[in-house]
Amino acid sequence: MVTRSWFGSWTGSAETTIIPTSGPGRQSTPPLTVRVVGYTIDDGRDNPDAYRLLTTILDPAEASAEELATVYSERWEIESVFDELKSHQRGPRMVMRSKFLDLVKQEIWGHLCCHYAIRTLMVEAAQHAHRDPDRVSLIAALRIARRSVAQGAFFPSAP
Repeated sequence: MVTRSWFGSWTGSAETTIIPTSGPGRQSTPPLTVRVVGYTIDDGRDNPDAYRLLTTILDPAEASAEELATVYSERWEIESVFDELKSHQRGPRMVMRSKFLDLVKQEIWGHLCCHYAIRTLMVEAAQHAHRDPDRVSLIAALRIARRSVAQGAFFPSAP
């Protein structure tokens, strides 16, 4: 285990205790022992950000610091997809239009199919350019898709 200042740039894990300092019942709330995992993500930047992950998995034999950091970053991928769907693809403040459950489900499936199609195109474009698909911008892909649909580029022209 690494035992250095929490604010320095270190990787590894160490145990610490969280003690409530405010709120009702703070004096009767027992301290919580947690493991702090420190890591950085190598994303090509000169000075990568340091991250700290708190977990109640205290035994490094049960889950290494590297394993926890990896699965935690993967866990956030689904949050990114939710953000893509809600904020970018569907649009902010946009609500489901139907008042009937079956039609709401149909609209959700439509959004999911659209997202899947755009992501599939992004993966194919990234592979063609020998790039990491995670580095392709969904917002740029949405703009291209919207422009293509608006110009009728996806549909054959009438004879």
